[in-house]
Amino acid sequence: MKKTTKVPKATITRLSIYYRQLELLEFDGYRMVSSEKLAWLCQVNPAQVRKDLGYFGEFGVRGVGYDVIDLQGQIKKILAVNRDWNLAVTGIGNLGSAFMERQNLSWRGFKCVAAFDNDPRKIGQTTPSGLKIKDIKDLDWVVDELDIEIGVIATPPSAAQGVADLFVDSRVNAILNFSPTRIQVPDCCMVENIDFTVRLDILTYKLNHEIGI
Repeated sequence: MKKTTKVPKATITRLSIYYRQLELLEFDGYRMVSSEKLAWLCQVNPAQVRKDLGYFGEFGVRGVGYDVIDLQGQIKKILAVNRDWNLAVTGIGNLGSAFMERQNLSWRGFKCVAAFDNDPRKIGQTTPSGLKIKDIKDLDWVVDELDIEIGVIATPPSAAQGVADLFVDSRVNAILNFSPTRIQVPDCCMVENIDFTVRLDILTYKLNHEIGI
């Protein structure tokens, strides 16, 4: 496999999309797929597919295409989803609860192993998936005990930075942030921000400028 430095973030995003389409192709009985078909399914051009995969090595056979199952396995290794990852979710409101109950998370190796909140009415309650909601003050020792590697923030904006600080202090260096607040973390920590309002802004722009509604 080639050295993976300086790989564009957009390429990593597309690899995830390729992987999901390959799963569907396997389910439909496909053994091989061309770059043209994979590109069409993922709404990119074939040259982009080849370029994205080319960062990591040589895949497929010229004039034949890619082995669907083999390419899935290769992309899983690249994305490091060929193993389980333990997640902790903070903020067990509607959003946090919905996130925890998504079945495809566990199917893909993302295990929600701890749930935290600061609301006394929620602490000690059990989620539908069977986790007992813990006090956010206990985050540090729970992270260590359960080997939690990814933190999820689904709290109100006012609490997001404080929770991020707790994760960093507990040596959790990867955070998925659903809060619209942009949290500040040291360089050793990676953050992915999921702001639904940004996505809605993009949709309204396209509706107005590209479709003309």
